Amino acid sequence: MRERRQDFRGRVYYGGRVTFNDRKSTLDCIVRNFTLAGAKIETDEGAILPDEVDIAIERRGVAFLARIVWRREHEAGLVFRNPRHLNATIPLDTALRIRAGERANKMLRLRVEQLSTGY
Repeated sequence: MRERRQDFRGRVYYGGRVTFNDRKSTLDCIVRNFTLAGAKIETDEGAILPDEVDIAIERRGVAFLARIVWRREHEAGLVFRNPRHLNATIPLDTALRIRAGERANKMLRLRVEQLSTGY
């Protein structure tokens, strides 16, 4: 295989979290090699990832919007777009709790509306 990367990617073993579907879907992964330009990730499940994902690498304190440039059964190669520091964004767990609260609130409003109209 011909090497097309601009920078050397050192081998690493970082935990990461891939999010997609407007942060509604998450998948834990292992980052196997890493530079600020891209990474190779492994997943336990043979998940079908969309072409664009968000990835957070907590150990490095960064998150990226990434484009998948190659795939194998449990691996994918990512090219990063806009790096951002994790402390500058809402933590994923907080975002998920907020989203769950919004869903619960919506369901309660629908139920109140049903009860008030006698449905």
